[in-house]
Amino acid sequence: MGVNLWGYEGGKMGDVSSMEMWWLINIRATLIALIFISIFYFSKKIYVKFLTISTSPSSSSSLLSSTLHLPSASSPISNQDSQSRTLEVVSDSDLKFLIDNLDEKRNEDENWENVIDKKNNFLSYKAKCCKSKDRPLTYLSTTVFECCSPELLRDFYMDNDYRKQWDKTILDHVQLQVYTTSGIEIGRAIKKFPLLTPREYILAWRLWERKDTTLYCFIKDCEHPSAPRQKKYVRVEYFRSGWQIRKVPGRDASEIRMFHQEDAGLNVEMAKLAFAKGAWSFLCKMDNALRNYSSITHPPSTPSVSAATLIQKVCVFILNKTVLFMKLDGFIHLH
Repeated sequence: MGVNLWGYEGGKMGDVSSMEMWWLINIRATLIALIFISIFYFSKKIYVKFLTISTSPSSSSSLLSSTLHLPSASSPISNQDSQSRTLEVVSDSDLKFLIDNLDEKRNEDENWENVIDKKNNFLSYKAKCCKSKDRPLTYLSTTVFECCSPELLRDFYMDNDYRKQWDKTILDHVQLQVYTTSGIEIGRAIKKFPLLTPREYILAWRLWERKDTTLYCFIKDCEHPSAPRQKKYVRVEYFRSGWQIRKVPGRDASEIRMFHQEDAGLNVEMAKLAFAKGAWSFLCKMDNALRNYSSITHPPSTPSVSAATLIQKVCVFILNKTVLFMKLDGFIHLH
């Protein structure tokens, strides 16, 4: 009598011997095992393929770019369409934050300590600091450069390639992204510290200019898909800094007022002592570099499109202790 593969015939057990029964049971068990092994093998293969695709570098960069609302690094200059999908890393709220800090309106109860007050025939420098529990050490400083225009001082401060020539603490600086509509620029800098691991800075900055030619710049930490973390550097997680440049009334001189907060993972007291001991000599070195910097003897080496070439024109008003910003495009921003 014929027997099917499963040992059944017409839904009932066939008339088979005990030996045949033993072989049928073994065949059936083997087939079932082979089926389960095949299902497991193919499902595992599909899962591994999917996992490889989802964790590939291009996929990770795309995911990070989408999360951060930043374009890919293949095109450092972003057009308006890509910027419509991006987050304003540096906004007008940061400008208000900067102005409030420069005018010392943030907290009148803060205790400030004078750190430096020096001058020579070419520049003067005053700096003070404030220590708080919930944020890094805060510095406020005022520097006056004699025989210097605000435009020259702005170009000098924004020329990161030239800074690599005179500031030997800067190991590298590259432009990562420029948003042509907002004027925001993102860059990566590597800075060395004595006896410590170099620090890595991924920073975004933006410039504003008032009708009276007063200039503002605010800089803050951010992330960028083309700057993944590297073990050989320590990434600076918190950085807030900004300045105001204006002409000194009645004199051929320019003043820059600065606000600075940074957490580079250094001991607070040691960093404070190093600043007090080294800031003045650094300023003198900076002044020498400024005197050698000019559009005639030293053409600007910054990229053709940068935050310096995309300055946002604004009017700044103070009304009942409220800062009003009016852009020249007609929109009014109230903070």
